[in-house]
Amino acid sequence: MASNPAPPLDRLSALLDRFRVRAHLFHAGALCGLTHFDAQPGRAFMHVLRRGEMVLTHPPGSGAPLEIAVSEPTLLFYPRPLAHRFSNAPSEGADFVCATLDFEGGERHPLVAALPPVLVLPLRAVEGLAPTLALLFAETERLRCGQRLLADRLFEVLLLQLLRWLLDHPEQAGMQAGLIHGLAHPKLARALVAMHEAPGAAWSLESMALAAGMSRSAFAAEFKQQLGSTPADYLLQWRVSVARSMLLGGASIKSAGEALGYASAASFSRAFAQASGQAPRAWLEQQRQA
Repeated sequence: MASNPAPPLDRLSALLDRFRVRAHLFHAGALCGLTHFDAQPGRAFMHVLRRGEMVLTHPPGSGAPLEIAVSEPTLLFYPRPLAHRFSNAPSEGADFVCATLDFEGGERHPLVAALPPVLVLPLRAVEGLAPTLALLFAETERLRCGQRLLADRLFEVLLLQLLRWLLDHPEQAGMQAGLIHGLAHPKLARALVAMHEAPGAAWSLESMALAAGMSRSAFAAEFKQQLGSTPADYLLQWRVSVARSMLLGGASIKSAGEALGYASAASFSRAFAQASGQAPRAWLEQQRQA
């Protein structure tokens, strides 16, 4: 008998439910001459070049190319704070819509940490964007009630569509080993989603491999190759990411530890310090003073 196909898997909702993102439109229209965007803590940028040409420049040592020439409609995504400049001839003004993106957890957001410093993707290469972009451009061309609110939400839809595309085309997007590659893997993704949905479960290498439908040895080897870390290290980092969000939301150290599967506040504190270099109380105090 033929085996039943695996049920569809939602690879993003558990991540984005726990670590939300908010977009804010700040520019729509022509862009002429030289425009500089400063790096601000926790601030990401998404730009859509509708028409025109330009050159992107980045500071040395940023991890991004020093210069990129763009000559067609393109989506530009800076998931982490990175200063960048756009330059173009004033007589050939580029037509833009731009938004800032605030990820809950900032650079610690699991998806943010998995992405390169900048993604430069021609719109023709990313399937499914056309209807969203048509509505976004229509909203920014004339003032109507709720225009900014709707434009903000459309940028959030655009981000979700981009992430979907990256999961389906990690090699085409030039993604390195990390979470995107793991979620793109048909078997590893099942273990990752299970961990994302239930970080406090009593996970072992055997139970993770079972969720993936793989043997322990094959799972461990494939996980390390695709994500660049061991399953245990990834689970620890994920639990600590969730813990940080809980602590900032007002949860006690004891309740956060219990929710994440630790037998005591002391064992939770040791795990937290192992992953972040600080005990949870010291980390939380630092965040409050920032």
